[in-house]
Amino acid sequence: MTDAVFNPATEPTAIPLRELMPWIIFGGLIMLLAIYFVGAEEGATSLIPGMYVHEFIHDGRHLLGFPCH
Repeated sequence: MTDAVFNPATEPTAIPLRELMPWIIFGGLIMLLAIYFVGAEEGATSLIPGMYVHEFIHDGRHLLGFPCH
């Protein structure tokens, strides 16, 4: 057995919150858009006419527990 000790040459660098905040906001907006399309894109609140989006994500709605029938 050796007495070798793992000693990393570099330390992790902290990322300032002001650099992360635009990506956090962007990710949040994308998640809200995805929730809208999966959960509410049908009927009176529909942004896209027809049932194309609803039929495209139909199984995902059931998988996530959104009722649609």
